[in-house]
Amino acid sequence: MEYVTLNNGIKMPVLGYGVYQVSNEECERCVLDAIDVGYRAIDTAQAYGNEEAVGNAITKCGISRDKLFITTKVWISNSGYEKAKASLLESLHKLQTEYIDLVLIHQPFGDYYGTYRAMEEAYKEGWIRAIGVSNFYPDRLIDLCNFVEVKPAVNQVETHVFQQQKEAHEYMVKYGVQHQSWGPFAEGRNNFFTNPVLMEIGKKHNKSAAQVALRFLIQNDVVVIPKSTHKERMTQNIDVFDFTLDQKDMAAIQALDEKESLFFSHYDPATVEMLTSLHR
Repeated sequence: MEYVTLNNGIKMPVLGYGVYQVSNEECERCVLDAIDVGYRAIDTAQAYGNEEAVGNAITKCGISRDKLFITTKVWISNSGYEKAKASLLESLHKLQTEYIDLVLIHQPFGDYYGTYRAMEEAYKEGWIRAIGVSNFYPDRLIDLCNFVEVKPAVNQVETHVFQQQKEAHEYMVKYGVQHQSWGPFAEGRNNFFTNPVLMEIGKKHNKSAAQVALRFLIQNDVVVIPKSTHKERMTQNIDVFDFTLDQKDMAAIQALDEKESLFFSHYDPATVEMLTSLHR
């Protein structure tokens, strides 16, 4: 496994396992499978409803805790200092661990400054090793970076070959924030896995379209957290460190960028109404 060093010196695997939309019932088995095939970073969230299952897997996997990198996220309904602080302790309990490696604000809504203060406090106390954000567009990220004590270490945003987030990436680099991708396969949209460009490059390297897509992001200094509930695909997704895309490959994939979300825009009022009405 390869690692990136975050802005506070903490090392984070460049490829992890995401458990979004994995049921609590199935999640423990999936995380144990992922750890068994070599994943050391696990990404969950309060809103996913499966922190307990991740915690069960952490305690049963047989890998020492210091070899794992566990991420969770604070949901909108827990925003604000007091609610966030209580929810962080609840997440710690559910994950059955003495510390969490990375905590992110899940969405840029609600009193996220209050949430961030609670995260900064936990960080200073030592039971959260790094803090950051998710779904923060450049305007919100710049604002936050300029008014907090502890700079966010990570920003997790929709990033895949059809939405490469080039401008957002430049601002993350400028402010020392690690770019992390959610949805690296765009959940299969746009006929992702049969895209002719990805398949052609895959044929050249004896790799799948999915492996090419992950390799592209990693070579662009983007951390990825692909999800699969099938162990053989988990194995395939982590098998991306034995080849390198050349400049021609990279240019061909860069040309796929449509510069638009395949899911939703946080600038869309209807999306904001939908997200801010959700409760975990």
